[in-house]
Amino acid sequence: MKAVWYEKNGAANEVLQYGEMPDPMPGPGEVRVAIGYSGVNPSDVKRRAGFNQPPLAWPRAIPNMDGAGVIDRVGAGVNPKRIGQRVWLHSTAHQRPFGTAAQFAVTPAVRAFPLPDGIGMDVGAALGVPAMTAHRAMFGAGPVTGKTVLVTGGAGAVGFYAIQLAKWGGARVLATVSGAAKAEVAARAGADAVINYRTEDVVERVMAATAGAGVDLIVDVDFGANLAASLAVIRDNAVIATYASMGEPQPVLPAYTLTRKNLAIMGVLVYSMPIAALRVAGAEVNTWLGSGHAVHNIAARFPLEETAAAHIAVESGATIGKVVVEVGGNNVAGEA
Repeated sequence: MKAVWYEKNGAANEVLQYGEMPDPMPGPGEVRVAIGYSGVNPSDVKRRAGFNQPPLAWPRAIPNMDGAGVIDRVGAGVNPKRIGQRVWLHSTAHQRPFGTAAQFAVTPAVRAFPLPDGIGMDVGAALGVPAMTAHRAMFGAGPVTGKTVLVTGGAGAVGFYAIQLAKWGGARVLATVSGAAKAEVAARAGADAVINYRTEDVVERVMAATAGAGVDLIVDVDFGANLAASLAVIRDNAVIATYASMGEPQPVLPAYTLTRKNLAIMGVLVYSMPIAALRVAGAEVNTWLGSGHAVHNIAARFPLEETAAAHIAVESGATIGKVVVEVGGNNVAGEA
């Protein structure tokens, strides 16, 4: 198969190689997927670069957690009727050497969700980790019907889906962004109010938008950097669900403030979610996809041999939305 791989951590254009590798075969409980599109996440580029990661544990690794394609082989214990099923993938390379930047990928069957009819492979590859993270952050503490939710980083891959899932779940949504172009993206996702944190006072805007009551849930892209503002706008007995803290990786927590407000802080990492939660999240994401209201934001497409350029695009921070890689060679990339 054609594939992209790296044998040491480092810069994308220095360590990523393109060529041929042996076709993988599924083991017990696994499926093999003929990949149409591979999706690139910030966590994928950090893993390849070695940022906050253990040393590369394998002699060769294929990048990218997310993807979409068609199951063409199944391992022992997997229903053979799944052969021919269109699927979207998440966490493919979690604790495994090989991801989706290849013509074939092997993954546990539980991580391959049916791709609903009418949804293209490129969109399927854009779901994965962002959609699963958004679902867990939004509903991990319970339903949001009738609640007010603040989504920070509303134009990011996770935030974009979090806004939509919140609206689908019956919530009112406020979102923060860093510029006009991103404000348009968050508004397209359905945010009821969009706040530019570079030019506006987030606390003032949120409190004004909630008539001084504050919000019931914060889905947070930068926990440490946003902590002071979050504590100022969140109601008592509420939840902060956070999936990143790049601005301040080791924040000091004001224990008594959290206690007085009876706040819950929920860390979200798809890779360590319980299997039962993964199943629920995948099924509900598919239900949302089938609602006819889902919108998607694919920032850029690259061919497989230009996977390094795709990684660089994600690292640049200049793209708004999900970067995907068209794998080709399996006659599945264009199917919808």
